[in-house]
Amino acid sequence: MASKTQSPSDLIIRPRDFAIRGEAAKSRWWMGGDPVASIFYDVLSASFPLGERFFMDAVRHHRDRAPAALQGQIAAFLAQEALHTREHLSLNRQIEAGGYDLGRINSYLKSVLGWARSRKPVEQLAATAALEHFTAILAHALLSDPRHLDRAPQEIARLWRWHAIEEIEHKAVAYDTFLFVTRDLSPLRRWGLRAYVMMTATVLFFDFLRFGLDALFAQDGIRGRSTWVRWLHFAFVRPGILRRVMGSYLTYYLPQFHPWRVDDRALTSAADRELQASYARG
Repeated sequence: MASKTQSPSDLIIRPRDFAIRGEAAKSRWWMGGDPVASIFYDVLSASFPLGERFFMDAVRHHRDRAPAALQGQIAAFLAQEALHTREHLSLNRQIEAGGYDLGRINSYLKSVLGWARSRKPVEQLAATAALEHFTAILAHALLSDPRHLDRAPQEIARLWRWHAIEEIEHKAVAYDTFLFVTRDLSPLRRWGLRAYVMMTATVLFFDFLRFGLDALFAQDGIRGRSTWVRWLHFAFVRPGILRRVMGSYLTYYLPQFHPWRVDDRALTSAADRELQASYARG
């Protein structure tokens, strides 16, 4: 069992060489014909190739100074993130083949990440730890409630569940690296740094999400108020994935926070078994 402030000693971070098979996004609004749900996931997918490269670089910068055990976890983290990048690039090509132009989204994200890369390495690491908390709690919500993907084509559902499993497995790697790098800071200064960076990352994340949604809504000609109301209902009411993670998000600001205070390996193990079974079924 993990203590409340460290990763489990028996934690396994296992890169799985998942690959999208065939045409995953068979229609523009692939989530059962729902544009707001489809576009929400499309925007998230659009963010991953550039975002995860930033995460990889931020953690890799400190790898050689880390303890041996943490170095091994960093290596597994980098392998998982590289595979995620590859597969979301593949999905994004299918999204573009369906008629969407992701160019404005990519340009916007490059600008934001360009600014982030100008910050000190420890701040880039803190941003990575903060955003990895976002991905981990979204992953937990996704695996906990089948309604989030119940209208998705099988191959897209597999992609998101595979990604979610691995995001949970490596959810503390950037954070533990941050703890190591800031080991000489006082607890108060360390907490202040990660809280400030999380607040900044939160603003930037939701601004990116707003920008990306607006860009794709505009391309579909559904940019009006009714679409935004419908999206808010989807995100915060039913199935309400963003509402469901609000409490978990706030735990990041607790002085004794650690990602493995919530040990959700039983959830990932069950999801992994189902993922393998789905491949066996074809």
